[in-house]
Amino acid sequence: MSARILDGKAVAREIREELRGDVEKLTQQGVTPGLGVLLVGDDPASRSYVTAKEKACAEIGIYSEEVRLPATASRQEILDVVEGFNREPRIHGILVQLPLPDAAMEEEVIAAILPEKDVDGFHPSSIGKMMLGLPTFLPCTPHGILHLLKRSGISARGKHVVVVGRSNIVGRPLANLLSLKNELGNATVTLCHTGTPDIGAFTRQADIVVAAAGRPNTVTAEMVAEGAVVIDVGVNRVEDPTAPRGYRLVGDVDFNALREKVSAITPVPGGVGPMTIAMLLYNTVRSAEKHAGVQ
Repeated sequence: MSARILDGKAVAREIREELRGDVEKLTQQGVTPGLGVLLVGDDPASRSYVTAKEKACAEIGIYSEEVRLPATASRQEILDVVEGFNREPRIHGILVQLPLPDAAMEEEVIAAILPEKDVDGFHPSSIGKMMLGLPTFLPCTPHGILHLLKRSGISARGKHVVVVGRSNIVGRPLANLLSLKNELGNATVTLCHTGTPDIGAFTRQADIVVAAAGRPNTVTAEMVAEGAVVIDVGVNRVEDPTAPRGYRLVGDVDFNALREKVSAITPVPGGVGPMTIAMLLYNTVRSAEKHAGVQ
């Protein structure tokens, strides 16, 4: 058996095309969705992510405005940029690219974003509403995973989903969303992490395994049941002298071994990553619609 590859690029393309139509309707009403982007420092991965997000915005007609600050920027300088985006009527969504050079600032910076412009879904208000199942902006990677499953014809309803990883960005919000009683969730969820003594004891019980631990080969073939679905969230650089750049990207699972055992699996790259960007665009367009009074 060879697994079906869940093509995040193709699904994200579908979503972007749908959003392009929404943007055109908004533009006809005199509203152009706008995204404010703050990049602090010169981390190559962060710079690459921001470039990809801005390119995706331009493709569907979203206006983006970027501010770059040096890694030495003060807390007040960063907060001033966020406040400027908060006040700017052309900006409907604010993206502060994480991690910040000083991680201790992140909580305060995220809390400074107006909740109605929190298109990353990280503001305490957004997280609280998400936990209660109330309308809000959802974190982009967990939301993208839910839509990738749905559009691939895979329902989580009544399934046992094991999430490996407890970050505030992916693991914990995804576990909550999957447990909610709605069309995208209604699953039985187990949350494991790198401190779980025997992760395999749980993942072998799962219909769907989500690997989001940030560590290569966290999930191996002997840790999953025959025919399970595997969603790989990890993006890790491993040295590879044969690769043009001296490294290659791998996920958190042993992809080659798993694809011969499971029914469906996401690749890295090209799986969850494009869905994250698609949901950032989705949230930005929804924010602009709300600003324009569109239901």
